[in-house]
Amino acid sequence: MRNDVVWSEVDEYFIEKLITLDSTFEHVLDANKEAGIPEIDVSPPQGKLLYLLTKMKAAKNVLEIGTLGGYSSLWFAHALPENGKVYTLEVEPEHAEIARQNIKRSGYEQQIEIIVGKALDTLPTLEEKGLKFDFIFIDADKENNPQYLNWALKLANPGALIIADNVVRNGEVIEENSDDKRVQGVRQFIDLLNKDPRIDSTAIQTVGQKGYDGFVMGIVR
Repeated sequence: MRNDVVWSEVDEYFIEKLITLDSTFEHVLDANKEAGIPEIDVSPPQGKLLYLLTKMKAAKNVLEIGTLGGYSSLWFAHALPENGKVYTLEVEPEHAEIARQNIKRSGYEQQIEIIVGKALDTLPTLEEKGLKFDFIFIDADKENNPQYLNWALKLANPGALIIADNVVRNGEVIEENSDDKRVQGVRQFIDLLNKDPRIDSTAIQTVGQKGYDGFVMGIVR
């Protein structure tokens, strides 16, 4: 049996045993697929991990860079206290509209705010509002990861958790001379983490329904 088949079946086993998905989450994935949104959301086990980490951090304000159809946004909102809020940034108006519909159907409209536009244009507006965040999730265009990290560090509270998804790139992250801008963006992002004294971080390789990839996790000092 191929590795990717095993990885997917193991994910299904853990989903069945450990993750109770209510109809809201299932509907979001179905709605995204029907709308033709790329099926690149976090997997259910990864979504549950984000939920648990948000709970462990006792986060009140979450920043998400990359909304897609709002699946991960809902995992964050599900973990927040009643006075908590998710600010999620999405460049594609069509994706943002699907996310709004999903969020409205879920009942989390008051806890999730979608901001449409290029993240590098909308992030400064959050700074202007004086917003600070306990948890920041970077899951957008990888070539801009270095700039997203700089903004995340500006907007983070002391002790904030920063996670960036899709950093292994099926192993291509080790290819120094890659002509893939996404790979080079991740490599520059890792170099910044290596040098910046404001954050202490590690990387975890993952396998599952999403294939072979991984994420970076860091705590802001």
